[in-house]
Amino acid sequence: MSSQERTLTRAVEAIQIPYGSKTTIPEGAKVVITQTLGGSYTVMGDFGLARIDGADGDAIGEKRLQSPLAGAGKPADGQAPDQELVWTQLRQVYDPEIPVNIVDLGLVYAMDITPAEGGHRVDVQMTLTAPGCGMGPAIAADAKSKVMQVPGIVDAEVALVWEPPWNQGMISEEGKMILGLI
Repeated sequence: MSSQERTLTRAVEAIQIPYGSKTTIPEGAKVVITQTLGGSYTVMGDFGLARIDGADGDAIGEKRLQSPLAGAGKPADGQAPDQELVWTQLRQVYDPEIPVNIVDLGLVYAMDITPAEGGHRVDVQMTLTAPGCGMGPAIAADAKSKVMQVPGIVDAEVALVWEPPWNQGMISEEGKMILGLI
C-alpha cells in the first residue's frame, strides 16, 4: 500500500470517522489511504477521515479485498458453524483509528452460537475503548456483517455493553506489541 494521493474513479459510499455516519465520496475526490485493515480502507481527504469497504478498493486504484472465509463450506445440517471461523471474522473488525482488531483490543467480552431456524445465531457482547466513541454503532454493524458471512449463520446480534469498563490491561500481547505498549 502506498500513501500517495489517489483519485476516486467513481463515487463510493463510506463511513465518516469518528462520527460513524454514512457519506458518499464523489468521483474525482482526492484521497490518501491511511490504513488497510479488516477488509476496508481508511482514507483521508478534504472531507476528513472515512472508511471505504474493501469491495470498493478498485475505485481508489487498489484491489478489491476478499473475505478470509473464501472457500469455507457450510456445516452439515444441524451442525454448529466452526466457532474459530466466527472469531476469525471478528478479528477482521477494526476501529478505523486503531491498528488492532477488536478481539486483540479486548473489546469482545462474549460470543455465543445457538441453534436457530435454518441454521445458527451468533450473539456478541462487545464494548468500546471509550463510551462516547461515535464509531461504536458502525463498528458493531461491521462485526455483525462479518459474522453473518460465516456459513451456517442465519442471524446475529452485536450488543454494545459497558460492564466491565474496558482498560488497556484487556489488550492481548499481540495487540500490545502492535501498539508499542510492550
